[in-house]
Amino acid sequence: MQSSSLQGDVPTPSALADYFQVYEVEADGEEIRYYGEPLAPRDAVVQRLAPVFRERGYRLQLERRLGEHVLVVEERSPGVDGVPWTNVGLFVATVVTTLLAGAGWYGIPVTEEPLRAVEAWPFTVSVLGVLAVHELGHYAMSRYHDVEASLPYFIPVPTLLGTLGAVIRMNDHIPSRRALFDIGVAGPLAGLVATIVVTAIGVSLPPIETVGVVGGTATATTATQVELGYPPLIQLVAWAVGQPLSYVEPGLTVNPVVVGGWVGAFVTFLNLLPVGQLDGAHVTRALVGDALAAVQKLVPLALFGLASYLYLFEDGRAVGIWLLWGVLALVFGRVSGVTPLDQSPVGRGRWLVGLMTLALGVLSFTPVPVVVGA
Repeated sequence: MQSSSLQGDVPTPSALADYFQVYEVEADGEEIRYYGEPLAPRDAVVQRLAPVFRERGYRLQLERRLGEHVLVVEERSPGVDGVPWTNVGLFVATVVTTLLAGAGWYGIPVTEEPLRAVEAWPFTVSVLGVLAVHELGHYAMSRYHDVEASLPYFIPVPTLLGTLGAVIRMNDHIPSRRALFDIGVAGPLAGLVATIVVTAIGVSLPPIETVGVVGGTATATTATQVELGYPPLIQLVAWAVGQPLSYVEPGLTVNPVVVGGWVGAFVTFLNLLPVGQLDGAHVTRALVGDALAAVQKLVPLALFGLASYLYLFEDGRAVGIWLLWGVLALVFGRVSGVTPLDQSPVGRGRWLVGLMTLALGVLSFTPVPVVVGA
């Protein structure tokens, strides 16, 4: 089709001429395709032209299709269109898996009485609550900065926690370093608030017995096979409300709601690692720009160093966790990070918030977060 038949407020080929020489335009119901030749490096073309389309309600990608360069343009839709059935389905599935996991922490015999898994709802609410608040922090800031983002996708897995967490998907350009900072930092800060609240509630609830008798049969809770290491943040919350994280009486352990607080702290620390697409990388990129490349090279070295220390001086406890994350950091570091369209510095206020968030991330760290088979 010819440029004169372009509908809406879509830029004409002549408006792109400084960076992309267009020789053909096609359009269908979902996308507009400008075929042509880039007149600058790929990243420069996207950086220069994306704001032109963004201000008119579109997003673009520079791709290569069948040997041709093509600017693929789609209409932006920052809101949620219709019922997000995939999100709903994954959330329901994660509720089920966390109820089953929670039953293990409470010592509920679900193999004999499956419907009793609903009694583990406080565990499910605490774990999913901190994860949901974290992701909704990202989502709220994405909407504030008019960045297209999905609602959270929860990941149901039959593990000791019943989930591997939750993620949101952003399919849009980030308009500025300030927006990147706000979106990146909002999740950890919101999650930390939820972590503190859940922990305070959890330590205030009655402890549970690690071994009990149900219907004449001895049952054991997950706490008899798993030892959690509580980071300074969790310990500070327990101290502030005057409640213990362990008990002198044998056979007692903290209420499983505290596990939700532990999840929040552990997830916060991992997400604040400055590597790849993790929150810490977004925050660091917003603060120091391209210097992130040098910073994230240190992350796997630090994680492998921590694993070595634990192997040599802590009987190898939790070595596997940090070896795995060291490998993941190497992989994540090879993934292209987010490049904001506007590279203007973020300002002193955001620097202070960023440093405070990273400090809270340190308080969420413990070298031995969990030992299975304790």
